[in-house]
Amino acid sequence: MGFESLWMFDLMGTVFPVFFVMILGIIILSAGREIMGWKRNRNEPVLTVSSRIASRRMYIQQRQLDDASPTATTLYFITFEVESGDRLEFKVNGEQYGMCSEGDSGRLTFQGTRYIGFERDHRAHSIGSGGMMHG
Repeated sequence: MGFESLWMFDLMGTVFPVFFVMILGIIILSAGREIMGWKRNRNEPVLTVSSRIASRRMYIQQRQLDDASPTATTLYFITFEVESGDRLEFKVNGEQYGMCSEGDSGRLTFQGTRYIGFERDHRAHSIGSGGMMHG
């Protein structure tokens, strides 16, 4: 056994554990950040404010694992403008996204960075002349 075979044991005995600890540390830090964000949101008060939907957007993530067919995930976001002029963007589900249109006004309820709901102001709509449908 010469020098050539010893460096391989040194590589597996030193570099691999360091690499493993770094990956494990990244995973733990990411999980800790999520937990801290969740805890911070739980400590915030639930607020309901008058707002208007300023914009909506979608973000589509595509992934392909090995030989499997590609999968796509769609993330939905709504930006609300409150009375002070500040804008708040929240991640919402597809159903909530579909129920909202830009320009809608109503009451936004949220807790920290967590979206809870949006209740649109009800407007009276007239159909045709005299408020009656014609066929």
